[in-house]
Amino acid sequence: MEPLLKAEGIKRSHGELAVLKGIDLSIQAGEIVSIVGASGAGKSTLLHILGTLDRPDAGQVSLAQQDVFRLGEKELARFRNERIGFVFQFHNLLAEFTALENVCLPGFIAGHDEKKVRNQAEELLNRLGLSDRKDHLPSQLSGGEQQRTAVARALINSPAIVFADEPSGNLDSHNAEELHQLFFRLRNELGQTFVIVTHNDLLATMADRRLTIRDGQILNEFS
Repeated sequence: MEPLLKAEGIKRSHGELAVLKGIDLSIQAGEIVSIVGASGAGKSTLLHILGTLDRPDAGQVSLAQQDVFRLGEKELARFRNERIGFVFQFHNLLAEFTALENVCLPGFIAGHDEKKVRNQAEELLNRLGLSDRKDHLPSQLSGGEQQRTAVARALINSPAIVFADEPSGNLDSHNAEELHQLFFRLRNELGQTFVIVTHNDLLATMADRRLTIRDGQILNEFS
């Protein structure tokens, strides 16, 4: 089966420091894959390249059979918005917008029908247990609620894949566990694919596969 995501020969340096030294990996649709390693090992750098937020110095990334870095900047931005979802450690919700409005934004940016986007956003918030919080501002939500809102936002355009960078790193153990279970529920219910950078051993072990980065290379893969 053709992988959903394939990276070949990914290299990236910051100045004289070689951070990624030729990364090869593939992700199948419906997989939950964790990426682990020491701080500074290159986990987030790799995630940003796979998610097209940064370009490699060498190598290529194919997502949904699209060689992403052959796209121009405008085409790539459109592709990223429509096919890729992101969840970050600190939520990155816009403070002046309600939870519902935050979830809707990627759909509006994509030019989708406003009514359909709002309906889908409400369905996602309901699925994530936030239907009674949809009109609250981020400052009125708990940390766990903010992160679930961020997950709903990542899903609004029905992306091919969701990249999460330390998604539970700012949560207490209870909310972290709930978030981890949510990823697996969304995979089971929606067939969603997740690639997650994490320092959380429990989440890393729960994943279908765990990729370990050390010295700019992937050491091993195991379930």
